[in-house]
Amino acid sequence: MAKTDIHTVYKIKSGQRVPSVTTVLGILNKPALLNWAWQCGIEGKDYKLVRDNAADIGTLAHYLIMCHLKGKTPDTSEYSAENINKAETCLIKYWEWEKENKIEPILVEESLVSEEYEFGGTIDCLALLNNQLILIDHKTGKAIYPEMAYQLAAYRQLLLENGHKVMGARILRIGKNEDEGFEQRIFGNLDKQWELFLHCLVIYNLQKELRRS
Repeated sequence: MAKTDIHTVYKIKSGQRVPSVTTVLGILNKPALLNWAWQCGIEGKDYKLVRDNAADIGTLAHYLIMCHLKGKTPDTSEYSAENINKAETCLIKYWEWEKENKIEPILVEESLVSEEYEFGGTIDCLALLNNQLILIDHKTGKAIYPEMAYQLAAYRQLLLENGHKVMGARILRIGKNEDEGFEQRIFGNLDKQWELFLHCLVIYNLQKELRRS
């Protein structure tokens, strides 16, 4: 997998380009990120270098899990041995979870768009999990933050709008080292999170209009 892979462009049937879920949620303030950058400064670290290195590990871990689910052989040639080792630690944690769960992937890394609400996104996995159709999102890092649930709600809407009867959703947080651990959070109802995402979408579109005026 090349580090220079181009981000997915989402377009509705008319050919109009629409924003991604993550772009829409970018309007939200993320205090945890600011606190983390401040802590890096206290420790004498360049937060940009730390961020980029963590992003490499997270991206690679995500890629390894996707390759596993698709039955493909990963290409890790552009990554350092240290980051490959850390990403493989994430993969092992995922395998340990999978051993305890009966999973049959239906869609893996699938890009979808909403014609009704005009946004797009790429889901990690829709699977028959213990005989239920479940949306699964994989995250690497130290915690599950509220905006991750907003993202999950938007992905659920994309699936529903495209004919998939999602029965539930969950986030698998796979830490990049032993200290960060492993966490699973199950969501039975994401209606409020979806409502919040819609408000973000309205604000995003209004800000876009104002920039053009």
